[in-house]
Amino acid sequence: MSIAVFLREDRDNFKLLTKKPSWLNTFCDRNFEAGQTVKLGMLFPFLECFMYEAEDVWESKVNTPHRSGPWIEFTQHGEELPLEATAICQDTHSLLVIQDLGEEYYNEVVRLQSFREKSLNQEELQLEIDNKTQEIRSREEEIAMKLLTAAGHRDHETAAHVRRIGLYAEVMARALKWDDAIAADIRIAAPMHDIGKIGIPDSVLLKPGKLTEEEFEVMKRHAEIGADMLRGTNIPLLKMASEIALCHHERWDGSGYPRGLKGKEIPESARITTIVDVYDALIHKRVYKDASSEQSALKMMEKMVGKHFDPDLFKVFIANLPKMQSIKESVSEPARIPGSLAP
Repeated sequence: MSIAVFLREDRDNFKLLTKKPSWLNTFCDRNFEAGQTVKLGMLFPFLECFMYEAEDVWESKVNTPHRSGPWIEFTQHGEELPLEATAICQDTHSLLVIQDLGEEYYNEVVRLQSFREKSLNQEELQLEIDNKTQEIRSREEEIAMKLLTAAGHRDHETAAHVRRIGLYAEVMARALKWDDAIAADIRIAAPMHDIGKIGIPDSVLLKPGKLTEEEFEVMKRHAEIGADMLRGTNIPLLKMASEIALCHHERWDGSGYPRGLKGKEIPESARITTIVDVYDALIHKRVYKDASSEQSALKMMEKMVGKHFDPDLFKVFIANLPKMQSIKESVSEPARIPGSLAP
């Protein structure tokens, strides 16, 4: 049986209505059976993004099913499992159907790839492919931003901040003559640098004062947590996001964490992200600090060159500072409602 049907009990909990398919054993306790409740978002992080769309379906009570589109999960043995979710309203019940697409998914992928290869010489079709590629890129970025928004509810970061980080990083990548596709990847990957903070306890993550040495050791784990969340895939974008998450706290002089990498042992994508993240954090106000002036921020950053930052990359950053300032002005912090979460 390739389908599992769940009844939504509340925002996070879903009850399995059908007999448990064998593929579900890979992701949950083998003793979990029909009639029991599970937090699907913990089993399948992708669903956290799809739930925004599913909520609209369930709240509107429409009878038309809404599909998530295929996504790939990885089993404990590293095997790919193509899944698709469908949100349905049936007799006032909010249902979520998850299906293992099996070989049909891969056959369709092969068919589309064959069609693409045979058609690349046709200008009109090439334009269509370019448009579809852009649609996929936009969807990847939207999914990443929704995932980051979910993570942002537990931290002080705003959606505007993570969006700027990606745009700054893309400017740097293009200045370094990266391939267009890879430069576009870092725009989406760099904002995910702190995604591992979703795994840090609130007592540490949201502590208003200075962390103790023990608490700081816990906080430092977010780099490896984020890398673990994003690794185990052949998708270049997620591979880059994983290396950025792991290495964005490494320092040029080797004094960073978690591995104490030094100089060009640190991936260039992470070295770029480190610079632009510090810049944006310094020049914007947060609940725990005031904003620094541009001049003051740059002076502080200059002192980090050769210690915290790659000297050559910092020169590239300074050379492109007008573009960074333009991004800062165009992607501004939204007005905050007292007591609200970061938007």
